[in-house]
Amino acid sequence: MILPTPDQIADDARDLAVDTIRTPVLSLTSDRWRGILPDAASVTVKLELFQQAGSFKARGVLLGIRGLDAVQRRVGVVAASGGNHALAVSWAAQAAGVSARIAMPATVDPLRIDGCRAMGAEVTLCDDMPAAFAEMDRVVSQEGRAILHPFDGAHMTLGAAVCGAEYLAQAPHIDTFVIPVGGGGLIGGMGAALKQHNADAQVIGVEPEGADSMTRSLAAGHPVALDRIATIADSLSAPRAMPESFAVAQAVVDRMVHVTDAAMRRAMGQYMDVLRILAEPACAASLAAICGPLRTDLAGRHVGIIACGSNVSVARWQALMAG
Repeated sequence: MILPTPDQIADDARDLAVDTIRTPVLSLTSDRWRGILPDAASVTVKLELFQQAGSFKARGVLLGIRGLDAVQRRVGVVAASGGNHALAVSWAAQAAGVSARIAMPATVDPLRIDGCRAMGAEVTLCDDMPAAFAEMDRVVSQEGRAILHPFDGAHMTLGAAVCGAEYLAQAPHIDTFVIPVGGGGLIGGMGAALKQHNADAQVIGVEPEGADSMTRSLAAGHPVALDRIATIADSLSAPRAMPESFAVAQAVVDRMVHVTDAAMRRAMGQYMDVLRILAEPACAASLAAICGPLRTDLAGRHVGIIACGSNVSVARWQALMAG
């Protein structure tokens, strides 16, 4: 395992600047947050839901597409995803003129399925995320397509590291970062950039109670797979940890916490009530964590959270909020 270096991060940031968005950060100082946020020195959010394709995934996927050789570009790529990665792959592949196959659970928001197809991707619907990963592996063995894994790979780590470095440049005072975790690509890459800037910075991961492969993997000291996934946060529903992303996370994560589906629903409502943001559960996970399990631990800290992406329809959001 080799962490991305500051020079690599800076080079990739320059390469990505033309085609990605420097997403805004917002200091949560409005009086409307009073009684919601913890008693921290400050709380800042980076709004990655405004990124290309609607999530932080765009940077890493774009690096992955650019790293394909001529044969891989001709044959095409395949990915398994609950939605945000699928949309990022569809977007980047279309821009590069590369064929994309996407395996998705049939239960995901139709907005995501339709979005991938609108960008030219061929979508296969599966029973659940483990079945989607199995379909991805089948396509690789039968068609020879290149895998664009949703979180395991140097390109995904580097893309997330660029996001972390960008966040630091926009809000250098932050000393505690609370980051949602699915497979670990985001927290690994962001954590690598953050720790290189400030070795004393805290990097805290957030997983749903019903999809905590990284928490279990870090406790075991090796990647583990889940027998069952039960959470409304389909974007955080990785069925297993993978070696590379696990190793990076193991090197940079200081702590993991769980959030419940109910806590994510509350945070979704708070984003809507205060910022008028239609947040999917994963997008609200960091806010749920600082207002829940971390609430009493953040006094005096300058806290940075991330709204990692939000590809959710109004109908699905309303259904989720109804419980």
